[in-house]
Amino acid sequence: MKNLSDVDFLIFDLGNVIIDIDYQHTFRLIKSKVPDPLHSRVDQFYVTDFHKAYEKGWIDSPTFRNEVRSYFEQEWSDAEVDELWNSLLGKIPPYRLDLVKKLRQTHQVGVLSNTNEIHIEGVYELLRNEFQADSFDPFFDRIFYSHEMGLAKPDVAIYETMVAELGTKPDRVLFFDDLLANVEGARKVGIHAIQVTSPQVLLDFFSHV
Repeated sequence: MKNLSDVDFLIFDLGNVIIDIDYQHTFRLIKSKVPDPLHSRVDQFYVTDFHKAYEKGWIDSPTFRNEVRSYFEQEWSDAEVDELWNSLLGKIPPYRLDLVKKLRQTHQVGVLSNTNEIHIEGVYELLRNEFQADSFDPFFDRIFYSHEMGLAKPDVAIYETMVAELGTKPDRVLFFDDLLANVEGARKVGIHAIQVTSPQVLLDFFSHV
């Protein structure tokens, strides 16, 4: 790994890097609302074609909600679907945004996240309630969301697009993500990437900043 002085951009995933995420909480919640024979569908939910399409912005939120209702054979309202879908969102520990603020003094900082419209609206509500901010714009220089790009990690195309839009070279970018597949995808295009396996990883990495 190069020194931070050899890097221009520090790019962070959102889930379990900036925002605490609990997928199992969502799985348990959905299972509590559907019949036992449908529980197996809960475990396969994130690999469905319609979820992947929504993550890339290929379908809109009303279509996604209808797909969810059909998939689970439920007549949930839009609000109920959104509540279930956003139940995985946890807190944003203030120290993480404090760290980003500190890093921004010497580097450009950004977000690269596989996400979607419903999640981002939920995250922005959290930011308003906890940090009096309407978006991540006050905290980050560049924002890259999968559903706005039409691409998703770990496809190399999303990293190549990001690097091109940053106007830099891959080896001038340092990327942090909780999923190994996404880290490996970034490395394929020459980005320095680190897997965040626990909150301590970021704290240790930047302990001397």
